[in-house]
Amino acid sequence: MEMWLMTAASLLAGFVDAIVGGGGLILVPALFAAFPGAPPATLLGTNKSASIWGTAASAAQFSQRVQMRWGALWPAALAGFCGALAGAWGVTQFPGDFLRRALPAILLAVLLYTLARKDMGRHHAPRFTGRAETLAACSIGLGIGVYDGFFGPGTGSFLVFLFVRWMGYDFLNASASAKVINVLTNGAALLLLALKGHVWWHYGLAMAVANVAGSLIGTRVALRHGAGFVRIVFMAVVSALILKTAYDAFLK
Repeated sequence: MEMWLMTAASLLAGFVDAIVGGGGLILVPALFAAFPGAPPATLLGTNKSASIWGTAASAAQFSQRVQMRWGALWPAALAGFCGALAGAWGVTQFPGDFLRRALPAILLAVLLYTLARKDMGRHHAPRFTGRAETLAACSIGLGIGVYDGFFGPGTGSFLVFLFVRWMGYDFLNASASAKVINVLTNGAALLLLALKGHVWWHYGLAMAVANVAGSLIGTRVALRHGAGFVRIVFMAVVSALILKTAYDAFLK
């Protein structure tokens, strides 16, 4: 029964995550509900073992239809990988309670700003070129990588928002670019958790197949409907993140 539940949750998570990130909103709670007595690190590791493949499949599919700016994205992805490793180390040294309580307010600010700027992310007009673009993308990759390794919720949404607001991308190109960085940040977390034995590979394999299937469907939907649709899904996911993180921080 648990295998079927996890497979269905992974399929839906892959679909949502491919469009704008936020698949963890679906899959992580499903894992915790199905296995309430399991170590949290094991459930998070199993989540990463599935979601990384869906994110990679989505990135590959986007790259065939969207003009990816690889000269900036590969260094940014590597910076994200290093940042995630540093963040994962940091979480073993410092408590994350302050970030848990601040996160709902940060996400709310992102949502309100996006709502106020109705044209933001509708047109693709990159602000940087050459070395300046690489440095800006690496700053995003490193900063969000550290956050993903240290805490994690909303990583995809933060990547999309920064690529839109700072880099001048539209929501479709921002989502495609975010996938490349997110593959490497997820890879860093998965590497650490797997080395410590915190992955259920027998569940992870079935969930990975479902996540890839959901991701491929979600990517096609995003490509078909364009930046305006991705913007709407982005606001819906951020709204759900605000509710989830506020509940975890103040009511749980």
